[in-house]
Amino acid sequence: MKKLLFGILALGFMSACNSDNVSNQSEDATNKSESSSNVTGKRFCPSEEIRKQALQNNPELRQRYADLEANTEKFMNDLKLGKVLADGTVEIPVVVNVLYKTAAQNVSDARIAEQIAVLNADYGGSNSDVSKIPTEFQSVKAGDVKVRFKLSNTVRKATTKTSWTDNDAMKKASTGGIDATNPTNYFNIWVVGSMPTSQGEILGYATFPESAGLWNDGVVIAAPYFGKTGATSPFNLGRTATHEVGHYLNLRHIWGDANCGNDLVADTPTQTTSSSGKPTYPQYNTCSGTSRSIMFMNYMDYVDDAAMFMFSAGQKSRMQAVVASSGSRAGLRVY
Repeated sequence: MKKLLFGILALGFMSACNSDNVSNQSEDATNKSESSSNVTGKRFCPSEEIRKQALQNNPELRQRYADLEANTEKFMNDLKLGKVLADGTVEIPVVVNVLYKTAAQNVSDARIAEQIAVLNADYGGSNSDVSKIPTEFQSVKAGDVKVRFKLSNTVRKATTKTSWTDNDAMKKASTGGIDATNPTNYFNIWVVGSMPTSQGEILGYATFPESAGLWNDGVVIAAPYFGKTGATSPFNLGRTATHEVGHYLNLRHIWGDANCGNDLVADTPTQTTSSSGKPTYPQYNTCSGTSRSIMFMNYMDYVDDAAMFMFSAGQKSRMQAVVASSGSRAGLRVY
């Protein structure tokens, strides 16, 4: 069983989100994915890397992080003991901020509605590919996470920028972006043209719940990977947003961003590193001398959109902890 690590001690186990590029000798030869022909090659999300740097530089944020994890563990333990009941379905109001230079980057209202629908299906457990969950993982599937999303407003702004980096410039009007709409009470998504880096093209990144209410709180997604219609294959089913919202609701990458790392969830099998492409079930990893099949189809792995289609029950509990009335993101609740 993976045990929850408190406070900043967990930071020692964090590494860059592109750790899938690291060769791992303990990985079984069977844990290989089909290669994908696409612009980015692999999914790339630097959320954990950005978080690590922010926590190192900000003592107040580190305290928020420690409080967040302590509250999450208490909520999950109380839930198991029946001392607390998970609240009903929480509807989160969403503001989509679109920064565009070309017509293609100015994603349509229909495409925004399409992305919201994908989020509601994936977090509601009603996604059309939920039937693909292997029998082995049926007993730990999340089903309905009890979180829904409702579009409140769309803000559009033309820009001369051809690309953006992960320095949050798109989140400030003073640097050519769009200021967040009341991030305590609204979930802000920024859609930008592209986010190229020397490590690869960023599909999206997110802040975690310790950033709740701060000016930069929310999710950023590159326009080619937002929604479905017109999006770039194999990341064209809206699952980049599903993945990034997972971070926003306190989920880590399933491999814990380290060799056989800890994602702080007990029912997700430990795996050596990220998966990519479209793996064929089962895939096996060896961690701590034990070989077992991995949950590569989890939304928090790095596989193609068509290959990810589930959260686990443990991940559901972590997300419910942050949207509960006592959680870090309680301000998002619509009463």
